[in-house]
Amino acid sequence: MSKVVVITTGGTIATSADADGVARTTRTGADLLDAVDGGHGVEVVDLLAVDSSELGPVEWAAIVTAVDVAFRGGAGGVVVTHGTDTMEETALWLDLAGVAGGPVVLTGAMHSADAPDSDGPANLRDALAVARAPGVDGVLVCLGGTVWRPLGLTKTAAGFVGDVAGTVSASGAAIDGPGRRPGFGGPLSPSVRVDVVAAYAGSDAVAIDAHVAAGARGIVLEAMGSGNAGAAVVDGVRRARDAGVAVVVSTRVPGGRVSARYGPGRALADAGAVAAPTIRPAQARVLLMAALSAGADVHDVFSAWG
Repeated sequence: MSKVVVITTGGTIATSADADGVARTTRTGADLLDAVDGGHGVEVVDLLAVDSSELGPVEWAAIVTAVDVAFRGGAGGVVVTHGTDTMEETALWLDLAGVAGGPVVLTGAMHSADAPDSDGPANLRDALAVARAPGVDGVLVCLGGTVWRPLGLTKTAAGFVGDVAGTVSASGAAIDGPGRRPGFGGPLSPSVRVDVVAAYAGSDAVAIDAHVAAGARGIVLEAMGSGNAGAAVVDGVRRARDAGVAVVVSTRVPGGRVSARYGPGRALADAGAVAAPTIRPAQARVLLMAALSAGADVHDVFSAWG
């Protein structure tokens, strides 16, 4: 059996309640593995111990480095324990960054380690099974017996929805062939500033202008409906594009599809904004960061992967 390395970053899977009932990180990787059948002989790297809302580009780079070190050290697979709040962003960045050498499986929990219905041990056990499964490669997310590919993953109150890659059961992991895996042909820097701006009834362009002034190289507009916004926002997008800032349009509607089928959406396109047809704002930001970091054409990237 090939070596598996578990890289911990914190999250609900590693939390328990303090005296005030607040969930805080208390479990190490060794603690997590002690509760898992099949966890023996696994190498642990306790990298971070934070809520995933506290993770960002700097931490993504640290995770990429830790994964690379694990594979160079002979690992056949890597499991990353992670909070679910931003798991969809970290997973996509790892995929876009092209971490290679075997499967990289992100997992976490919806319930704390000390909860009566704690799901962390089962999720970690499943993730280890996926990391050990023959023929599995690339970045995957595993939770609740389901395995997803990163692109298009979205957190819900019950877990995740997205592009299902397979399942895990008592008989083992059953994973389909590889899905779409964007590649940019070189290392990516997570230091490119891209901000998300929400459009709403009566919104203006103050936030867009402020992000441009703060040095953003890209903006993701969380638009309404199929990618619409008011005239003031359209004017702000036009100013941003004139300043050389890339603008991508997503939508606040779960499951919505962005297209220039209404007048305001067409106005955004005419102002130079690029549609992210199906990707939610958080992942659209990650994809735009990668495109800008690689010097890739934003329109081409989102036409292929958005």
